[in-house]
Amino acid sequence: MDPLDRIDELIAMVEQARSVPMSRNNCMVDRGEMIGALDELRVELPADLRRAAALLEERDKIMEAGKREADRIISEGEAEHARLVSVNEITVSAEHEGARIIAEARAEAQRLREEVDDYVDTALANFEQFLTRALASIERGRDKMHALREIGTFAGDEADRPLPF
Repeated sequence: MDPLDRIDELIAMVEQARSVPMSRNNCMVDRGEMIGALDELRVELPADLRRAAALLEERDKIMEAGKREADRIISEGEAEHARLVSVNEITVSAEHEGARIIAEARAEAQRLREEVDDYVDTALANFEQFLTRALASIERGRDKMHALREIGTFAGDEADRPLPF
């Protein structure tokens, strides 16, 4: 029987006991019955107390294990949070660095395009000047040839003479 039930039984025994004549607080209880019930309670209590103590100890162990597990989960969560923040910061930093490198590359490409355009323009201008001088020289040569033809210097007897230009 449960020790608490046993205690309730003892209380009921005392409540049902006959009162001592001329007394409000005293009663008459069967001594043998009361001693027997108290002996049974004494035998049951140590086992129940040990069981209760073991249950309390087990509860404390479970609670401590739960606390350790909660602390571990929180620690892992904080570490994961820090890692994700770090990864995010690295990603943001890499994106900024990538944007900076792209901007520099575009600026460098534009500068090189302008340099190449200037070089090609200068080379074409020089070639144009060369061609203009060559055409002028060709035109002068043709004019001399026409002039010589008109004055008749291409006669057979004068063929041995060098050309005047």
